[in-house]
Amino acid sequence: MEGVSTDELGHFLRSRRAQLVPDITRSRQRTRGLRREDVAELAAMSPDYYRRLEQGRIGPPSAQILESLSRALQLTQDEQDYLYRVADRACVRRVQTEPATEVAAPLRQLVESLGGTPAQVMTTDGETLLQNPAAVALLGDHSGYTGDARYSTYRWFTDPAGRWMHPPEECEEEGRARVADLRARSVETGSAVADRLIGLLRDRSPEFERMWREQKVALCRGGTKTLVNPRFGTAELQCQILRHEGAAQLLITYTAAVGSVAAGQLRQLTDPQWA
Repeated sequence: MEGVSTDELGHFLRSRRAQLVPDITRSRQRTRGLRREDVAELAAMSPDYYRRLEQGRIGPPSAQILESLSRALQLTQDEQDYLYRVADRACVRRVQTEPATEVAAPLRQLVESLGGTPAQVMTTDGETLLQNPAAVALLGDHSGYTGDARYSTYRWFTDPAGRWMHPPEECEEEGRARVADLRARSVETGSAVADRLIGLLRDRSPEFERMWREQKVALCRGGTKTLVNPRFGTAELQCQILRHEGAAQLLITYTAAVGSVAAGQLRQLTDPQWA
């Protein structure tokens, strides 16, 4: 994804335009998605110029044009960052940091201090660098993976057996979230690894390619996760993600409210009687 991609820019603009609901007070159009003329008007540019942008028949737009398009298309911050990337313009939030492969000392200390709370350190590209025993019990041991299988999203789309900890009915949503996160990470860090993984997965996984074409962009920032474990069945857990900026690494933890059923389920992970 290095450099400008007029095809990718056009695909992204069309996909975001298709997601917007027309203002029926201004248009007789009742179907979902704005017309090109509507977007051009909202972005204060000529319809012909916007049409050529979508068709990839014009050079990279200016930062001012991109700002106007971001407002007109109601882009999130993650989507706006992606727009700047595919338009070959500098993104204000872009870090341009290749993830370090040695665990950052503060993250290692946090993992060691968490005891029975499942915690692991991953690169922003999805390679697991460190797991505590509770994380191994909850998510499986990630230390044996080699090659491209070291990256969690690569495994998700190339090895269906790797989805064992997710309920089958939630795998479609989880897959979309992973694709959106990988797309956003490739923008945020400018990582060559992320760009390579995207190319490999588009070539090797029809499911990934289908979801990639949806043009979703969103960093995963945690939230409620439903996980399945052979020790306790299904549990609703809170996933927290802490970013270490300098190393481009993530600390990921799984917790539950004190006294909840899920808290008891987590205790089973490190309780010898359940081993």
